Amino acid sequence: MSKHHRNRQALNQGFTLLEVLVALVIIGTALAASLRAVASLTQNSSDLRAAMMATWSAENRLTQIRLAHEWPPIGRRDFSCAQAELSLRCEEQIYPTPNPAFRRVEVGVVDERQASHRIIMLSQIVPNAI
Repeated sequence: MSKHHRNRQALNQGFTLLEVLVALVIIGTALAASLRAVASLTQNSSDLRAAMMATWSAENRLTQIRLAHEWPPIGRRDFSCAQAELSLRCEEQIYPTPNPAFRRVEVGVVDERQASHRIIMLSQIVPNAI
């Protein structure tokens, strides 16, 4: 075998710079897509956790009314209803119903950092226990 033929064989055994760059672009694109997917899952998990905590806060207030046989006055009131590290605010609205022996109670929960975004709204009908 000639020296020239051996050098050509050695060159043909490796990858060209273009092939390496194309492989790096493909791998980089795949990694970027994976990172976006992980970030999306993390955000969804955080949103679900906030929704669960907000639901607990609203249910706590509605249960408190029900167990205490409370007859809440018609109107609106806001109060803090934090859960874990979340700063939540409950917005309670009491409405009359066509039957004066009942009132409708709505409890909405918002994140105090994003007051314009209501996380959850729960409602129940409360009888007058008198």
